[in-house]
Amino acid sequence: MIWILLIPILLLSIVVHEVAHAWVARREGDDTADRLGRITLNPIPHLDPVGSLLVPAILIALPGSFIFGWARPVPVNPANFRDPVGGDIRVTLAGPASNLVLALAFTLLMVPAAAMAGGVEAAMDPERGSLFVTACFYGILINLILAIFNMIPVPPLDGSHVLRHLLPQGIRKAYDSVGRIGILVLLGFLFLVPQGFQIIMAPVLFLAGVLISLVELLV
Repeated sequence: MIWILLIPILLLSIVVHEVAHAWVARREGDDTADRLGRITLNPIPHLDPVGSLLVPAILIALPGSFIFGWARPVPVNPANFRDPVGGDIRVTLAGPASNLVLALAFTLLMVPAAAMAGGVEAAMDPERGSLFVTACFYGILINLILAIFNMIPVPPLDGSHVLRHLLPQGIRKAYDSVGRIGILVLLGFLFLVPQGFQIIMAPVLFLAGVLISLVELLV
């Protein structure tokens, strides 16, 4: 029944990610997303039928309790930015940065609950532990996954918006064209090549360990 915790946390995390993109875009001079009602925590305008519903449902049904998803991309017109290159980079980084902030917020929320449960280990006990602490743990994990995964420089992920500005013009056009199938190629690679998934999860697990150590220090 852990999915009852995972789905709301995942939805919150991907919605905040997209709102961060839209909010920073407005500050940079582009109100496209704002006019389309995308600066809202209401999940409905952000939901993608495949990324927000189908993919998480399939992953929940698979063994391992791994969950991932995405929302509808926020429409952004970099031509409206006061600084087209710098603005595009700042708007891009706002999404993953918001997930890192959420991961830290879940860490801080975990502290008092873990203290009342007698420590992190006791709080995470499957039988007698704290459901709230477990939810916070998954909040940390999901947001770190979203932050790290989105910074992979494969179009249309956020990391590609940063890398493209470092490429020569001729290569940039070909690189952008990968965006049509980039996410499918990446997901296929992750499912077919276990080492690829392990590479992505390595920094996620390291940062999660650091944050859990912080909780243990503060309890």
